[in-house]
Amino acid sequence: MAEMASMTPTAGGQYHWVSEFSPRWCQKYLSYISGWLLAIGWQGAIVGLSFVAGTIVQGLITLSNPNYVPQQWHGTLLVIAAVVIAIAINIFLSKTLPIAEWFILVLHVAGLFAIIIPLLAMAPKNSARVALLDITNNAGWSSTGTSFMIGLLTVLSSMMGFDCAVHMSEEVQNASETVPKAILWGAGLNAVLGYLCIFTLCFTITDIPRLLDSPTGFPFIQLFSDVTNSNAGTAVMAAIVIVTLVMAVVSEVATASRQIWAFSRDDGLPFSKYLRRVKPGWNIPLNALWVSLGFGIIIALINLGSSVALNAIVSLTISALISSYILSIGCLISKRLRGEPMPVSKFSLGKWGMAINVTAELFLIPFFIFCFFPIATPVDPTTMNWAVVMFGGITVFATVYYVTYAKHVYRPPNMIQNRDI
Repeated sequence: MAEMASMTPTAGGQYHWVSEFSPRWCQKYLSYISGWLLAIGWQGAIVGLSFVAGTIVQGLITLSNPNYVPQQWHGTLLVIAAVVIAIAINIFLSKTLPIAEWFILVLHVAGLFAIIIPLLAMAPKNSARVALLDITNNAGWSSTGTSFMIGLLTVLSSMMGFDCAVHMSEEVQNASETVPKAILWGAGLNAVLGYLCIFTLCFTITDIPRLLDSPTGFPFIQLFSDVTNSNAGTAVMAAIVIVTLVMAVVSEVATASRQIWAFSRDDGLPFSKYLRRVKPGWNIPLNALWVSLGFGIIIALINLGSSVALNAIVSLTISALISSYILSIGCLISKRLRGEPMPVSKFSLGKWGMAINVTAELFLIPFFIFCFFPIATPVDPTTMNWAVVMFGGITVFATVYYVTYAKHVYRPPNMIQNRDI
């Protein structure tokens, strides 16, 4: 992804790359579908993180007040509050976003150590054998491997945001060099911090059933409480997670709005003329931000009627974004196989490009398939993973819209760009 960002640093990201690298006979359609998957994926990501932040707040309230009975409308209001805060920051404090990003970076790193140090110092420890070799399958799957792959999807979701920087490319100086560095530094730093967190949890989680049965709804809140034996200490540690999540929503709003704006610039969405409009003096895609606000509120309100439907929409985020990665990397592989010259870039994988691209595809495709598996068995309508229905529905709708209207107006980036290859 870093290499493609250096070749073509654009707010469109994956759908632009698909257009540029795919075989000519399918460029337009594949690019169009990629744009829709990206748009839906990032809009769902906004609500998904907001939902997690809001329900963590409910968990803290439950911890401090055992008489509190969580209601769905409480969580819905908290989700909407998180979305509104993120939109407001993107509108009224857009010029300070770089400062906010530095703040969240410091909080992200310092906050992690503020959490893992008390856990390592105060929690009872598992032996190395238990921490590293014992496998617990509580999901009802007959195969531990299946349960393992489905469980990894939660961790995989933390890897979905590395194209955030890509969609901000047109607002970054020397983007072909800066954006790849941002992606690589983000991936490297979070890999190190992620392993520190995972190993800490593996050694300090000693009573899995107790954590899973926590009245807070979040095992990590119960772990913090058990270790610190203090509601105040637990609240501080959980607050670090909440603030980090809300600031991540801010970044995702910026990403989603730029992606919508770029796709509308190419007439890829309904009401594109409205969505791509940038008011003089604002220098931000304000209309696209309003779409993110409306989309976020509407999806959050679904929780009032059915949490299952909301979870299906949130689950759609991972599958939609993974599919956009698969398509863009696959098209790059196709271009390499066709022997066509690659665009000039300041960052290149060199002779390892094909091997890394193929490895990435082999990594992503199985996870894409497991995105549609239920978390546990047996399966009923309330535990079914309806993301497969949502994904299929979006794909069918986008295809019908493309065939009946969009193919006559959509201008894939490869048709309008002026590149000297």
